[in-house]
Amino acid sequence: MSRTAVGEAHEAAAQRLVEAAATRTPCEPIRDLLPDGTIDDAYAVAQRSLELSRAGVRRVGRKIGLTSAAVQQQMGVDTPDFGVLLADMAFGDSEPIPSERLLQPRVEAEVAFVLGTDLPDRPVVTTDVLRATEFVVAAIEVVDSRIRDWDISIVDTVADNASSGLFVIGGSPRRLTDVDDVRSIEMALTCEGDVVSSGTGAACLGHPVNAVVWLANAVAERGAPLQAGEVILSGSLGPLAVAEPGRTYEARFSGLGTVRAAFAD
Repeated sequence: MSRTAVGEAHEAAAQRLVEAAATRTPCEPIRDLLPDGTIDDAYAVAQRSLELSRAGVRRVGRKIGLTSAAVQQQMGVDTPDFGVLLADMAFGDSEPIPSERLLQPRVEAEVAFVLGTDLPDRPVVTTDVLRATEFVVAAIEVVDSRIRDWDISIVDTVADNASSGLFVIGGSPRRLTDVDDVRSIEMALTCEGDVVSSGTGAACLGHPVNAVVWLANAVAERGAPLQAGEVILSGSLGPLAVAEPGRTYEARFSGLGTVRAAFAD
């Protein structure tokens, strides 16, 4: 495809996703608009869709997806992906989440890292992340897809801002030195007493810090290194669970506390 044709394809894909979000009507996959699309094409579509629909909304962090080996295998990739977190995506513990904000929501429990200092340009290493992290905190990410029935390829989900929806941050931050071993954290996600997902920190690229290191290098490569104050959702510790209206989902993390996502009727 010519450069002009590629640009037109990116624009068409971004417009499809923006319309789906605006009308709350899931759309057809965008991969048909990018038959030869690469991951770079998908990130370009994601950036354009945010420019069209969320211009002026403050960026407060990033999210990492596809941190599970099983999910990577399912999607046919060997690397995570990332999306952007904006201020209007953030909810507090137990704050009611209006249903009109979402299309096909699912929930996953994660360890969130909040940075106290900027991370350097590449290469970022583990000690850089450990030094830069001000605190970690329990979090629930509400993932959502603008693509009908979650019929997504890697190009679809990356273009859709890594299927970002909303996120909920708990109210009990911990310094990394006060958590015995983030890798060994045990997580149980429940809905009205029933366990709907469980896992450990090791499910996230072997260690949640590994995921943040990957992200720091990936975004620095694209000219947008991680900065002080950013919230980093490091990746799910267990399988996704479908989020139902009127239900409250509580994630409990050993050594890290709890957080609740409350969905309004």
